[in-house]
Amino acid sequence: MDTREQAIYNEVTAFDDPLDRYGVIIEFGEELPPMDQAAKTEDNIVKGCQSTVWLDVQCRAQRIFLQADSNTAITKGIIAMLVRVLDGLSPAEVYQHPLSFIEAIGLHEHLSSQRSNGLHSMIQTLRKKAESYL
Repeated sequence: MDTREQAIYNEVTAFDDPLDRYGVIIEFGEELPPMDQAAKTEDNIVKGCQSTVWLDVQCRAQRIFLQADSNTAITKGIIAMLVRVLDGLSPAEVYQHPLSFIEAIGLHEHLSSQRSNGLHSMIQTLRKKAESYL
C-alpha cells in the first residue's frame, strides 16, 4: 500500500466494530471538497451505482484531478476514499493502481452486494476515464 492508502487503512482499522468503520467512511465523505455544480452532469454520473454518484475526471499537465459527490453518505465516503488515493496521480498510475486498501480494510465484506457492485462501477469508471488520457 502507498502512503495515501496506508492513512485510510490506519483510520478505518483503528476501530473493530463495523458500525464505527462505517462512521469513519462517512466522515471521509464529509471531508470531500464540494463538487462544482457545473460538473454534476449526466455524463459524470457513474453507471451501475444504486445511489447517484458523480465523478468528474480532468487531466492537466499529465495529472488526473478528481471531483466527486453522491446523494448518500456511505457512497460519498466510498468515492471520497478513491479520490484521496488517486487524485493528482498520472493517468497511467490511476489506471494501474491496485487499490490495495479496499481488500486490506475488508470493505467488500461489510458492503451490501449492491454497494459492492457500485464500488466496482466507480473503480471501472475511474480506470476507463484515466485510460482515455494515456
